[in-house]
Amino acid sequence: MASLRPPPPVAKTRERWDTPDGDFIDVDWAGDAASRRLLVLFHGLEGGSDSHYARSLSAHAAAAGLRVAMPHWRGCSGEINRRPRAYHSGDSDEVDWILRKLLPSADERYAVGVSLGGNVLLKWLGERGGSAASIVRRAAAVSAPVDVGAAGRALDRGLNRVLYTQMFLSTLKPKSLRKLEAFPGLFDAAALERARTFREFDDLVTAPLHGFRDADHYWSMASSAPKLSGIRVRTLVLNARDDPFLPEADLLRSAREVSEAVLLEFPRAGGHVGFLEGPFPGRHGWLARRLLSFLLET
Repeated sequence: MASLRPPPPVAKTRERWDTPDGDFIDVDWAGDAASRRLLVLFHGLEGGSDSHYARSLSAHAAAAGLRVAMPHWRGCSGEINRRPRAYHSGDSDEVDWILRKLLPSADERYAVGVSLGGNVLLKWLGERGGSAASIVRRAAAVSAPVDVGAAGRALDRGLNRVLYTQMFLSTLKPKSLRKLEAFPGLFDAAALERARTFREFDDLVTAPLHGFRDADHYWSMASSAPKLSGIRVRTLVLNARDDPFLPEADLLRSAREVSEAVLLEFPRAGGHVGFLEGPFPGRHGWLARRLLSFLLET
């Protein structure tokens, strides 16, 4: 995960966009506002433009002369969104709307997704196939849980459940309870309070709010692995084999069928969005440099 010494914050400006269904998202901008080259970063579960990887990548991208757009998933920018729905691991329609809205902002567009954002981006790329090339020149996904079910089961077991699942639920549950104040009867508050696993949370909240039967249906439909063979934009998929969010066996099985446009990089170490340099606690920088090297390759 993150270094104990996160990168310094970057200067940002914020825009609020109204969504077609009467909701809103907040988009943070960094870098040279005059640049016609744009990097779009889709953040991970409960992350945002202040996440360690967002700080590092946006700083490096700005130094390379790019403008950076960091859209927040609904409810992740510090304010609860207006609609009953929130966001989820397979929300590729949201990615499509965001990227198309950004079309006038640049002549060259690049997209990066991290963790949940990486899975959604890969799913979008696979679903759109060749038509995605008119929107983004290149793309990259970092630590993407391409098999959402395998990731959910891994995070609900043993030490992962203590270290990671409870951390995520510590923000997801309060946000969901605040949503319940605006929409009484949306789900069972007492059952939510008892939830201790992603399966329980997704069964109760994520799945029904986004049109899925249950957690298993959601996990299956949200996974990007079945879409990897349909990708036609040159895309880097970077996952560490020691990522606790997606065990190595599940990672390798999920990536058996990919298109020729996809470059798989599965280093032995790196954890979940770690890839730190130097001795403990490590320094950020390698990941941003690798991503930009790939994206800007001629």
